[in-house]
Amino acid sequence: MSDLDLLTQSLARNVKRWRAERGFTLDALAARAGVSRGMLIQIEQARTNPSIGTVVKIGDALGVSVTTLLDYERGPQVRIVPADQAVRLWHTGGGSYNRLLAGAEAPGPLEMWDWRLMPGESSDSDPHPAGTVELLHVTTGELTLTVDGAEHRVPAGASASFEADVPHTYGNRGDAPTKMIMAVSVPPVR
Repeated sequence: MSDLDLLTQSLARNVKRWRAERGFTLDALAARAGVSRGMLIQIEQARTNPSIGTVVKIGDALGVSVTTLLDYERGPQVRIVPADQAVRLWHTGGGSYNRLLAGAEAPGPLEMWDWRLMPGESSDSDPHPAGTVELLHVTTGELTLTVDGAEHRVPAGASASFEADVPHTYGNRGDAPTKMIMAVSVPPVR
């Protein structure tokens, strides 16, 4: 894939993401940016390479930098927190404690799920709405988390967070059950 193709796809993904996060319709963003609705549709479908002036107008209307709109290296964010890096915020001499396993902003509905994956099984998930974030903590076994085609191993005791607006899969490639706790934060409907 050429650099231009990467930028075009990144711009499409990022304009859609930030427009959704701001709660703007295509018409509203077009009016704010001073560009046509048709141009925005072509940009969001990665069918055009707009001028830098157009990208600046869209960035200004969304309140984000051109760098943010063209950021192709970022892609879906996956952050693995090893067990020994969980933050202990409180503890007592008697052995009580709490640990911050993983965190992310949660502007809308938040769900918590209990999962068990048996050996050799997996569960595919379609992309969620733009701005959706998932947090998970593996308590037993090892999870193979695939986000937008990239695989990440999450062993027992480790946690992960990722932007879930891309295809993702939870899998167990081991020979023992995998158990995890998962939270899903969906942006509010605007």
